[in-house]
Amino acid sequence: MNIIICGAGKVGFSISKQLQAQGHSVTVIDQSSEDIKKINDTQDVKGIVGRATLPSVLENAGAKDTDMIIAVTRNDETNMIVCQLASSLFNISKKIARIRSQDFLEGKWSKLYSKSNIPIDVIISPEREVAKSLYRKLEAPGALDNVPFVKDKVKLLEILIEKNCPITNVPLKDLTKKFPEFKAYVFGAERKEKFVFFKKNDQMKIGDKVYVVVSTDQINKLLSVFGHDEKLAKKILIIGGGNIGLHLAKLLENVEGLRTKIIEKNKARAEHLASELSSAIVICGDALDEKILKEANIEEIETVFAITNDDEDNVMACVLAEKYSPSKRTIAIVNKHNYSLLQESLKIDDLVDPRMTTVSTIMKHVHMGTIDTVFSLMDGQYEFLEAKIIETSELANKAIKDSNLPDEVRIGAIFRKGKVMIPKSNVVLQKDDIVVILSKREQLKEVENLFRTSS
Repeated sequence: MNIIICGAGKVGFSISKQLQAQGHSVTVIDQSSEDIKKINDTQDVKGIVGRATLPSVLENAGAKDTDMIIAVTRNDETNMIVCQLASSLFNISKKIARIRSQDFLEGKWSKLYSKSNIPIDVIISPEREVAKSLYRKLEAPGALDNVPFVKDKVKLLEILIEKNCPITNVPLKDLTKKFPEFKAYVFGAERKEKFVFFKKNDQMKIGDKVYVVVSTDQINKLLSVFGHDEKLAKKILIIGGGNIGLHLAKLLENVEGLRTKIIEKNKARAEHLASELSSAIVICGDALDEKILKEANIEEIETVFAITNDDEDNVMACVLAEKYSPSKRTIAIVNKHNYSLLQESLKIDDLVDPRMTTVSTIMKHVHMGTIDTVFSLMDGQYEFLEAKIIETSELANKAIKDSNLPDEVRIGAIFRKGKVMIPKSNVVLQKDDIVVILSKREQLKEVENLFRTSS
């Protein structure tokens, strides 16, 4: 496809990197000559310095022959105007825009986006997407992450292999013999900053971040096999009351029995949070002040989300929380990759890169064919996908072992007639099966071809 990306910030950079690696023809527009130079120096894409809201700049970027435009500049209004121009002047068929301001997204104004008004096909709200991803981390205690597929019938879990894990050093082929309740598929693991696809004789090692797909109703049994019997956290502390914090608090208020507290430094913002929330307790103050943490009863808190706009504050808040109660779970949002090198020494349970959440959401709408949910891993080097097998697919009526899938593409689950199947190599794939797949970036074009909607 020919794709134009407007905005060369962190999200735009990551999207262009993934798309060009998948073989798409990509042009990136940004007013910052420095950001465009960085893209031109590191990626095989066309970078243009200019204002994306100027028709001449879009025309120079090849808008007349473009299949999709992705507007992820730092300004909501710019993103909306870009999509309007893309539709009115260049008839670009698919228009994706990042919209941050909640005033554009809520209430009666949410109907603004249509062909007759502002023609945006897909709106991405990063704050909402990140809040949902943080909320999911509470649903599977013991797992680092929990991603839903097939309308929440299937879950992808990221699990850290720790010293007390009972299935460490057990070959995968022996798991179901020793643990009959192990009804899941292990794709592989992040090991020493590389991803390793597992085969039947491979073993999970201490320190591995393992990716497992399982039927949603089997999550607790599976986590128990991994040595995790933690209860759902009931006492939550959110540090940072921005849009992410507010959305997360609203999601938590819908769960019976949860007690949520928010620490927000800005007085006016704290008052706004208190007016928006019905049961959460809002504390105005600095979360790095130990008096404020004590006011929030930090010793009793079971999970801490540090989600301010400052990476250093988030990391330090988690370190302080760990000091008061080493057993609590700490989760921090960080935008700088190098903090991951300090995660273990700082004893922070989870570091979340909000950029990749946004990228995964956008990539879902880029893939061709019947591919739906997308979850990006390791800066987009790998993607977990959900796709439906149609009659014309090369996979239809073939056993998995005969499907000639590339070595770095794996099918981990099949949803068929309302039931989740963990596949074996002799399982024959059928029309209307929905499969959950892991693919390396370089194989994604082949995967798309397998699920194309025409022969």
